[in-house]
Amino acid sequence: MGIIKLETKDKKRKVTNNRMTNKNLLSGNEAIARGAYEAGVKVGVGYPGTPSTEILENFTKYEDVVTEWSVNEKVAMEVGLGSALAGKRTLVTMKHVGLNVAADPLFTASYIGANAGMVVVVADDPDLHSSQNEQDSRHYARAAKVPMLEPSDSQEAKEFVRYACELSEGFDTPIFLRSVTRISHSKTVVAFEPKLNYEHDKGFEKENIKKHVMIPAFARQRHFVVEDRMKALEEFSNRIEINRIEKGKGEIAFVTAGLCYNYVKEVFPEADIFKIGMVYPLPMRNLLEFCKGYEKVYVVEELDPFIEDQLKARGANNIVGKEILPVTGEYSPELIYTAITGNKFKGMEVGIKPFARPPMLCPGCPHAQTFNAMNKLGLTVSGDIGCYTLGTLPPYSAMHACVDMGASIPFAQGIELAQGSEFKHDVVAVIGDSTFAHSGITGLINAAYNKRRILVIVLDNSTTAMTGMQPNPFNGSTITGEETVVIDYQKLAEAIGIKKDNFRTVTAYKEEIISETIQELLAKKELCLMVVTGPCLIYKRKKEKNNG
Repeated sequence: MGIIKLETKDKKRKVTNNRMTNKNLLSGNEAIARGAYEAGVKVGVGYPGTPSTEILENFTKYEDVVTEWSVNEKVAMEVGLGSALAGKRTLVTMKHVGLNVAADPLFTASYIGANAGMVVVVADDPDLHSSQNEQDSRHYARAAKVPMLEPSDSQEAKEFVRYACELSEGFDTPIFLRSVTRISHSKTVVAFEPKLNYEHDKGFEKENIKKHVMIPAFARQRHFVVEDRMKALEEFSNRIEINRIEKGKGEIAFVTAGLCYNYVKEVFPEADIFKIGMVYPLPMRNLLEFCKGYEKVYVVEELDPFIEDQLKARGANNIVGKEILPVTGEYSPELIYTAITGNKFKGMEVGIKPFARPPMLCPGCPHAQTFNAMNKLGLTVSGDIGCYTLGTLPPYSAMHACVDMGASIPFAQGIELAQGSEFKHDVVAVIGDSTFAHSGITGLINAAYNKRRILVIVLDNSTTAMTGMQPNPFNGSTITGEETVVIDYQKLAEAIGIKKDNFRTVTAYKEEIISETIQELLAKKELCLMVVTGPCLIYKRKKEKNNG
């Protein structure tokens, strides 16, 4: 990127990058962590979720930074906002569905702004490699009126973090950095630079209540500020180097961003390309001028027609996009080439097809006996997000609904409400320990408060297994391995009103005892909590290896 020039209404600044010192092969997630370090980010918070998890895990390895796994994304967003307002450059990480959890503070954070830079990294998952939907997070940028950058490789992922910090401070706003699975997990060469010794000149300003306290009277005024900011950002986006035109032979033209830029370059190396680095707000003046020069312009973007729709709404009538390209799944060079030319792309053939590996619980998984027991008892099981979601599939076939993080407990209550006096007392909500801490506890409080009569089962394997063995509030360590408090299930249950006799803890490896306990608790026809404990075998082996 070389030189970054940042101009705002109030001030003009120039940041000159230091000479590149060495190169390394990094994943996008590793590069984002490196970029945060080089940019002088001091605080990193987030909640684990594939494909974003490794960002914070790598950032925590750098010196002079503070990190935490927050209990969920909403909390992470709020901690991050507090840190940025207190004068520290801050990184907040999550996957796309986590952004739904964080949406409440996000929309108000847009009004409050930032003091030091606040970069919110959200990683989308086209083709649902490990997610429950294919959400396109660019819509959140538009809805919350928060600018968004989107890198095309690991080098840009690193550089865009620093650039995002500058934009965040220059325009007094949180800012998104959007990744997708292929950027987060694939590796490209990254040039390292020295760490910036960044110090913000202000800490938290207690007197600035009209900016920090969003009562309606203050928020109404801040809304005008936000609208003016977005107009200034759109104009600014026409002047920045990350939105650029790459001239080819002029025979075919593309508008594209992020990972898709690489695909287009691979199959149409001589095309004219408008490469977008800031996907919201778009450099609309320059884009419309670019489109005027061609009979037809292809807009290539995964998932929704986010760029395409905005161009058409602003009068570009020569755009071709989703009428030939899919709105579902991941793109590839072959898919793009075939959609545009009608011919098969003759790329490199490796001649090897990977083995199909259907999703399943690991051999020896501590969840298996519980699912076997529930299957045999013929229960109605409301499930949740985690490894245990695989209990849906054969040979267990013991889960009948799964919506989002923490939904298992409220969903089961909905079944009870719907059945009313006909409630069969065979409804069980199943949730993991990390997910229970994330957003399950509030559902349990709702059940206690409203006198529900379901059985809640927490499958506690001592870790957040699905995303790579991160600690959580039930296993006694922080992100850095430091010992911390462990939440006591029984005391929690008693504190919210569950009777002492309606709480049980059983071992995960005794199916007969699990089955008997489930039947005993269901027979009470009251709200009950059962905790099934057994460590994840992979986590157990890693822990034993680390302990020598």
